Amino acid sequence: MIETIARTTGAIQLISRPAGFPEPADFALVELPVTGPGPGQVLIRNLFTALDPGMLMRIGDYPGIPMPPFGIGEPLSGDAIGEVVLSGDEALPPGTLVVHRLGWRDYAVADIATVRAVDADAYDSPSTHLGPGLVAYAGLTAVAGMRSGDTVFVSSAAGATGGLAGQLARLLGAGRVIGSAGSAAKVAYAVGELGFDAAFDYHDGPVADRLRALAPDGIDVYFDTVGGEQLRAAIEVMNPGGRVALCGALARQRAGGTPDTGPGDLLPVIGKRLTLRGFTAFDHLHLAPEYGRRLREWLADDAIVRTETIVDGLANAPRALLDLVRGEYRGKVVVRHTR
Repeated sequence: MIETIARTTGAIQLISRPAGFPEPADFALVELPVTGPGPGQVLIRNLFTALDPGMLMRIGDYPGIPMPPFGIGEPLSGDAIGEVVLSGDEALPPGTLVVHRLGWRDYAVADIATVRAVDADAYDSPSTHLGPGLVAYAGLTAVAGMRSGDTVFVSSAAGATGGLAGQLARLLGAGRVIGSAGSAAKVAYAVGELGFDAAFDYHDGPVADRLRALAPDGIDVYFDTVGGEQLRAAIEVMNPGGRVALCGALARQRAGGTPDTGPGDLLPVIGKRLTLRGFTAFDHLHLAPEYGRRLREWLADDAIVRTETIVDGLANAPRALLDLVRGEYRGKVVVRHTR
């Protein structure tokens, strides 16, 4: 039966380790045989693969990250959603929609312990299950402990995670939400469409000056996806007792892995009793049901703007990932599998 479904799968491999920012030539689309599934496994036809800027740390083998680098000549991996087409376990019959980590290929064989069945009717598009909402929700609530009335600063406000974090901060009762973005058009989008109270283009001058002008009474929470100058500015403008949720390093990724100066002088962190805490969504998977319930309510009430860019075809995934890190898109970017 497997021959009638898929004998081979397209997959994106890393074929060379970039010394700086990757190029499309560092990747290749190859055909690999499909074997299985065996007992306790499922064969999945992927529908969408999520593009995540954090992948650059594994592509470039950044030192100090908790995940191993991608192997040369091996398929990349990342969040994906697909449909079970063959199953070695009756708990996940064919037709089940599952989220898993074996993206960047059209078909995947996965152990059932590594996949999560989701409701096919929960959203208009299956790709919604790949949204960064849990990261934003956990960062604001469990990590930063955002309180009603807080002034919240969010970097990369037109991006997938930052744009959603700003909207969630407003829905969770923030007194003022400020964002940064990389162009005047993105600033207008963050304020006019996503509902930020104010935003600025970080190219327009020292970030601390721009942030202080929009938050004259200081900020209480910073949701950080960028690091670098924006993190240093947030520390400078932050009120005593402020909290920083650290979930990304776009400044470093755009620089091809070259380390920046980080948070800079830590004396203000001590003097203002600030909290800087790194995290990932995997630390807070227990919040997924709570967030999913609230997201469905917010979407039903049209309280959230969901922006998604769909790139068709696995062959276009590497270039789309690099363009995403360069800031070419708004919102979540996913690849739609076409075979």
